[in-house]
Amino acid sequence: MNYIRLKTGLNIQDIEDRVQYNPEIIELHLTEHDLYEPEIITQRIRLLKSRGIRVYLHQPMTFKGQYLDIISSDQNMRDHYNWSCKALASICNQEDIQCVIHCHYTASENTDYQNAMKRKETRKRIEEVLHICNTAFLWEDSVKGIFSAENPFLFSEIVEPLNLPLTIDVSHSFIALQGDNQSLEEHLERFHIFASYFHLVDSMGLIHDALPLGTGRIDWRMVKPYVKDKDFIFEIDLSSSNFTDCTPMVISADYFKWIE
Repeated sequence: MNYIRLKTGLNIQDIEDRVQYNPEIIELHLTEHDLYEPEIITQRIRLLKSRGIRVYLHQPMTFKGQYLDIISSDQNMRDHYNWSCKALASICNQEDIQCVIHCHYTASENTDYQNAMKRKETRKRIEEVLHICNTAFLWEDSVKGIFSAENPFLFSEIVEPLNLPLTIDVSHSFIALQGDNQSLEEHLERFHIFASYFHLVDSMGLIHDALPLGTGRIDWRMVKPYVKDKDFIFEIDLSSSNFTDCTPMVISADYFKWIE
């Protein structure tokens, strides 16, 4: 197994850059605009599947320039969140794939996990999305807030009672746990049974820095047993470089393969 598991957008040049490395998995990171052209999403999925590549989607992060928030006070954002889930579920069901979605982001409106009413509202909204489709979505943790590793109630109030399928972003969890590898190990031990998919990214544990594996402080030898037999991608931040060049992801795959 070569562990070449990569992320890209729908741009065909970016996809061709990834395909040259014979990846096992590609995650297609979507924008809000992409949702209005579902036929292009489907074309890209089928192109990759024809090459024997497993495909995941990632829900667009924003609505009209604002980060998504499942319990936003803006009804238009809530309506868009539900509409996007219906659109994504339709594609996933048709193509027999799954999609990563977020309840919120660090910059979202509602991230205070100490607010019990907001936690209950988040669970209720997740249940509404599960009624739209309970098989298509994998719920990803954020760096802070209600749906993050810093929330001590996440497991007991949301994940376990809903039997919620997760995407664990290891760097998000690490940052939410203030860069503590022991806490990260305890978190993975508790949550990994609900996660069929992971994002592997290194971090110094302070901010969302999205580093190649081996360049941050995460103990990947500890992490590897939790993830090596499951699907994952190397989700390295390319925003400050050439997004067409996925070399940081490939280097991370080499590092992951090397560690014991």
